[in-house]
Amino acid sequence: MDLLVKLYALPPGPEPVPSGVTLRRALAPEAPVILPWIEQRFGAGWRAEAQVALAACPARLHIAVDGDGGLLGFACHDVTARGLFGPTGVTEAARGTGLGKALLLAALRAMAADGYAYAVIGGAGPVDFYVKTVGAIPIEGSEPGLYRGLLRR
Repeated sequence: MDLLVKLYALPPGPEPVPSGVTLRRALAPEAPVILPWIEQRFGAGWRAEAQVALAACPARLHIAVDGDGGLLGFACHDVTARGLFGPTGVTEAARGTGLGKALLLAALRAMAADGYAYAVIGGAGPVDFYVKTVGAIPIEGSEPGLYRGLLRR
């Protein structure tokens, strides 16, 4: 199911991140590191979307990096469709630390700064997380949504 988020009603930020973690937009030259990392953990489809996000200027890919330069998570926006948030993911070890929330809000705030009043979270996985975190509202009749008929291997 797709969800709708009122970007003008986001909580003030930025969100705190765990100590030693930096949130920032990715840089195109980081693609050889980021894209395989995403594919290994989340699959080829998400890698393809992240590749499109990296091709934008500025990049529409936000990353979380630990103090040693290791990736912990990412969030994309405006990739498969304008106004669409996702995909997003964090390592299993970083789940429950608030990092997913911080990445979500960084990307949604970037969308708001680009002039969007609303964002759509397409094919939302953890619906309760999005409802609780940003007041997302289910969009009736949105299944299977934008990804219907998607070619798969």
